[in-house]
Parts: sequence; C-alpha cells; structure tokens
Amino acid sequence: MATDGPPTFCSTDHGCVTCADEGVEVRVVGMGEDGLADCVDPAGVRGAVDTALVGAVMPGDALLVHAGVALVRLEAEAVAP
Repeated sequence: MATDGPPTFCSTDHGCVTCADEGVEVRVVGMGEDGLADCVDPAGVRGAVDTALVGAVMPGDALLVHAGVALVRLEAEAVAP
C-alpha cells in the first residue's frame, strides 16, 4: 500500500499492479469532506473510497472495492462490522 496518501484497500501482496482483479469488502463508516466515503475493511484498515459508480452511500452500507473505487453494493451480512 502506498504510504503517501490515504489507504485505498490495495496492497502489494497480490503479485501484480492491478491487484489480480481482487475486490475488498468494506463497510462505510462515514463521509469525508472530500466527497469520498470513509470505509473500513474486516481487518480494520480504513481508507477513502470513490462511490461514483454505486451512487449515494450511508454508514453501514457494504461495498466491494477495487483500487479505491466501489464497484458494487453488497448484502449487509457480507462484511464483518
């Protein structure tokens, strides 16, 4: 993960620059002043997520994120709090 900005739920342990096309399940915990959603993954990693592709989100919403961009909404049970 880059150290010069907010985490985008992307790490270098995937073996390629596109994260092997893996998504990360996250939960929205709030909205930042920059218009990005503040999210946390099941491991407790927090980061900013662009939600333009999924529309408006609210705290508690579960999302599938790739490279800092929410791709789809998930069922609420899919992500640990």
